[in-house]
Amino acid sequence: MAVTAPEALALFVDRLVLRTPLTEAQKDRITSLPGRISKVPACHDIILPGQHTDQSCLVASGLVGRFDTMADGRRQIVAFYLPGEMCDLHSVPVPTSGWGLEALAGSTLVFVPHAALREATDDPIIALAFWRDTVTDASLLAKWAANLGRKQAIPRVAHLFCEMGVRMECRGLGERTEYDLPVTQAQLADAVGLTSVHLNRTLKALREQGVAFSGRKVRIADWARLTQLAEFDPVYLLLAERGAVGGDSRRSRG
Repeated sequence: MAVTAPEALALFVDRLVLRTPLTEAQKDRITSLPGRISKVPACHDIILPGQHTDQSCLVASGLVGRFDTMADGRRQIVAFYLPGEMCDLHSVPVPTSGWGLEALAGSTLVFVPHAALREATDDPIIALAFWRDTVTDASLLAKWAANLGRKQAIPRVAHLFCEMGVRMECRGLGERTEYDLPVTQAQLADAVGLTSVHLNRTLKALREQGVAFSGRKVRIADWARLTQLAEFDPVYLLLAERGAVGGDSRRSRG
């Protein structure tokens, strides 16, 4: 079934209210923002580093990755974006990108004009909700950088599986112990800074810990054990105030 722009924006509202209470009128204002629907295939570049944009990209379905490119063409993926997440809300004040966006899987996107987003921020609570959303994006980026710089391969990949489990659960896209992650092993390697060979060895070691990544599905047999291995503390997801992170595998929508 085709996703409409208001339906995608309603998913974005669901993400915003995880951290900022909004009135029904404020929610309606956001869902009524103009948006252009675009369907893009897997491995399609949406925006490249250095490109100017006058619109922000909202994921309606699929999965998008934020990346940087090395001089030899290699890519480092630095963030995953799920349905209901705005990949580049921060491009409203800074419209020239220092990074790129790629559809990692076949995705439906909604492009929302910067002018409309700026106009919506005349409501200070909506402005605060947008601000908190960009702060959350920055918090995730900082955690990814720390994991890449300081953790060994096994806890690094384990941490990514923990993070995506919590994020999927909060978005209603699965349980933290079982969810779809529509990336190839090559894309996963680009996200955790490993070669394909090293990633295969790491995934084999994680299977011995009860973690399976097969057919683009993640299954975690022992959540507590994996979080300990990964040194995973969800505080950086900035969900605690709204109660969206629980201690077990039961779904909580905050």
